[in-house]
Amino acid sequence: MTNDAVLREGNAVLLEGIVGSTAYGLAGPQSDVDRLGVFAAPTVAFHGLHPPQESVVEHDPDRTLHEAGKYCRLALSGNPTAIELLWLPDELYEVRTPLGDELIGLRSAFLSASRVRDAFVGYASQQLTRLTSKRRTGNWLDRRAAKHARHMLRLIDQGLALYETGVLPIRLADPARYLDFGLHVEADPSLAGPVLEEARERFAAARTVLPEEPDEAAVERWLLRVRAFYLDGD
Repeated sequence: MTNDAVLREGNAVLLEGIVGSTAYGLAGPQSDVDRLGVFAAPTVAFHGLHPPQESVVEHDPDRTLHEAGKYCRLALSGNPTAIELLWLPDELYEVRTPLGDELIGLRSAFLSASRVRDAFVGYASQQLTRLTSKRRTGNWLDRRAAKHARHMLRLIDQGLALYETGVLPIRLADPARYLDFGLHVEADPSLAGPVLEEARERFAAARTVLPEEPDEAAVERWLLRVRAFYLDGD
């Protein structure tokens, strides 16, 4: 479904920006530009026989839009990709509505210590699984292994920063560190596992500023404002 189709169905994009490697400063000449956004479906549509779809995924260019309710659930779970949208540098936002700005203002309400720790470590672990699986299948020369390695390290560093400070850094201070790590792991995959284990220890020893639970009440108030504003899609 294209953006035009999304809008024809009465949906409205509330917030959208450029995420992923371009945002981190890790993009190369062949990198895709990834976009992520939040849209609101007409509230009345949820009461019919065919509820609105919760996500729209497009390719060439790559773009993912989540309906407001689904987005809130993803962000409340600590999903790193979802949370990232709320911490972008201003110049990377391409759509910002008043309700989108409210959502950015609520970004800390989505956070909790255990969910951030588990989600970022979990996603980093998934990157390790992906890069080692390429080696097992004899496809180790696939350069995506280096990509998985650098994103594993990025998730560890971003997650720890968020856990300890309550702020998610998007632009990486030293992109070359992550690119070099990817190349080193591509040459010697045994380097990746110890880095993840050390990250688990660092999280265990770290002091967090995050609360034990997210502020779901604040998030729900925002979502109800969205539902009221887009009651019939007009």
